[in-house]
Amino acid sequence: MLNELWRMTAHQVKEGNFKKAVLAVGACEAHGQHLAEGCDTIVSYKLGKAIADELGDMLVLPPIPVGYSGHYDSFPFTLTLQYDTVTQVIYDIVESVLRNGIDTILIINGHDGNIAPIEVASRKIKEKYPSARIAALDQWWVTAGELLPKGTFEVWNGLGHAGEGETSIAYYLFPEWCEPEQATCRVPKNLPELMGIKWDFSELTNTAQTGDATKGTAEKGEKMFKVLIEYCTKTIKALDAVDWQFEADQK
Repeated sequence: MLNELWRMTAHQVKEGNFKKAVLAVGACEAHGQHLAEGCDTIVSYKLGKAIADELGDMLVLPPIPVGYSGHYDSFPFTLTLQYDTVTQVIYDIVESVLRNGIDTILIINGHDGNIAPIEVASRKIKEKYPSARIAALDQWWVTAGELLPKGTFEVWNGLGHAGEGETSIAYYLFPEWCEPEQATCRVPKNLPELMGIKWDFSELTNTAQTGDATKGTAEKGEKMFKVLIEYCTKTIKALDAVDWQFEADQK
């Protein structure tokens, strides 16, 4: 479907009559020794494209290929922007979309370091543009594990940076940019369940990978990809059905 902005002419964009837009926010950093460094950008962009294809009225924006990755800087070859820069880039792109007449934006995030900037940018947009409609899939790697049947993943519910889940979806979406023979298993110990530890990644692993990448398969990745597309498209359609109104009925 012709819906990727960077491949379209201005005439094609106008004729597309798009009502929504999707923005992928990624990163460029080591993903173990076995996955492409742009994994976060590739996965989030492909998710956004597939969701847009299903919805039909959604424009696919160019992805943001670098996020905040300072906590991964111990491993080669990390590119990073500062938190404030990432926040401002997201804000500016969303504001540009609003100026072009699209007020519904879905953000697909591929990287943990971008969660806070997405939250701050979105709140700032809502302050200035109250009618803007913004939804975000902040952690697809967590959401997939919650949506799929228990037992789909063998270790740590598929979690980890370049772990079982992320490795699986990479093997499904871009196996040509992976080296499975380099996969490792690094499950951190002694992390509390209900308290977040603000770690540098080198404190958790010496391979730039956590979780069990050796359990990753393309078959698991296909299940992840499909369940995420189904969930996101159903959610956006449900929001459209109630005109994005959240207030409870008044009595």
